[in-house]
Amino acid sequence: MGYRSTSVKSKWVKTKWLLASSTTRRYVPRTRLFNRSNLSSMVSQYSTVYFKPTDGTGGKNIIRIQKKGKGYKAQYNYSKSRLSSLSALHKHLSKHAHGRSYLLQRGVNLAKSKGRRFDIRVVVQKSKGGSWKSTALFTKIGKPGKVTTNYHQGGRLGYFRSTLKGAGYGNAAIERKEAQLERLGRSVGRVFSRHSKGFRELGLDIALDSKRRTWILEVNTRPYFSAMKHSNRSMHRRVMSYAQKYGRKK
Repeated sequence: MGYRSTSVKSKWVKTKWLLASSTTRRYVPRTRLFNRSNLSSMVSQYSTVYFKPTDGTGGKNIIRIQKKGKGYKAQYNYSKSRLSSLSALHKHLSKHAHGRSYLLQRGVNLAKSKGRRFDIRVVVQKSKGGSWKSTALFTKIGKPGKVTTNYHQGGRLGYFRSTLKGAGYGNAAIERKEAQLERLGRSVGRVFSRHSKGFRELGLDIALDSKRRTWILEVNTRPYFSAMKHSNRSMHRRVMSYAQKYGRKK
């Protein structure tokens, strides 16, 4: 039996689905398609903006844009560029895009655990009965100096509870946040199911900001499971027990 779960690459399509639902729109940081007008609007409103490919995966080709005096700093991986004007910034980003579609997303000031920025992965999968179940919850802890926390960009996986403890959360606050994120994952599953009955698995990338507010950075329709094998085998076994029912082998 082959893999049977709908996959949607376009981050813009998925963002529009989340914005169209009253249960999820408040969790979405402001996101716009890249063009000069939207760039001007976003950098005038927010001190940090992320420039990311509409169809990208693995945290690749993402640039962080920050205001610096009258100009801007654009960071790609470890490389930093100073741009003196909006025109120079637009030209720099357009060159990087190579004609591909890109998004601009308001930057979230990620919470830190023991001094390192992190975000959270929430995995939801469909049961045989057709309801969405929360099957995995872990953190991705960023490599110092990198733009993203992604595992493929040098980040490492962490345990949810110990990461939040390192960020100053007490036990009761951790339990509340865990319950909220699992509810949110199931809500996103139901939103996506309105657009296609074929979704069987989703991986939400969630940010907590310095005020402990929850944000959905993006939703992956084919989340990466292999890294769990090395960090949390019981969690990996659980997600794979669901995945095998829709033909996923790894």
